[in-house]
Amino acid sequence: AVEKIRLIPQDFFAELCEQIIQHLNHKIPGINTAELCQRIQTSGVDISIGDLAKIANMLSFLFSTAARNSLSTEELVTILGSGISTLPKHAVQVIRHVWNEQSKAIAVSEDASDMATVGQFVDMKWKLGVAMSSDTCRSLKYPYVTVTLTVADPSGQITDKSFEMTVPQFKNFFRQFKEMASVLETV
Repeated sequence: AVEKIRLIPQDFFAELCEQIIQHLNHKIPGINTAELCQRIQTSGVDISIGDLAKIANMLSFLFSTAARNSLSTEELVTILGSGISTLPKHAVQVIRHVWNEQSKAIAVSEDASDMATVGQFVDMKWKLGVAMSSDTCRSLKYPYVTVTLTVADPSGQITDKSFEMTVPQFKNFFRQFKEMASVLETV
């Protein structure tokens, strides 16, 4: 991960650190590594979404551990410098700046509540489609519903999960959502 951090321009690395801090403070549901990776790649840097996700997980662990241990900025920078494979200078500068600005807020947030151990629902999209034909059947005219759930996992990575349902399955799905809504109204 350290070698890949060397490739990331300082402004993108700073944006990633800020998003991680916001996620740890429960201000945003997660880090959209796919969108950030695309912007980094557009700037001419060859990095994969998987590598960026590993870096985000490492930084999230770093910041949350530093908050749990109430590390000062200088203690954190000293620990970063004593590692086997040291971080690039620009990365340490960004981490120092972000931690200096945000350490108090994240420390309070970490003490107030533990990080969630399950993912967080972010968004849901659906669309109705009709399969007209296939290689084995000339006329299907089969309606289906495609649902895409956007979820932030506990580390903050935002992912989309898609699945298809028949119309009767979707009606049952919808009925269950209506039941949940009516129960929530009584709370």
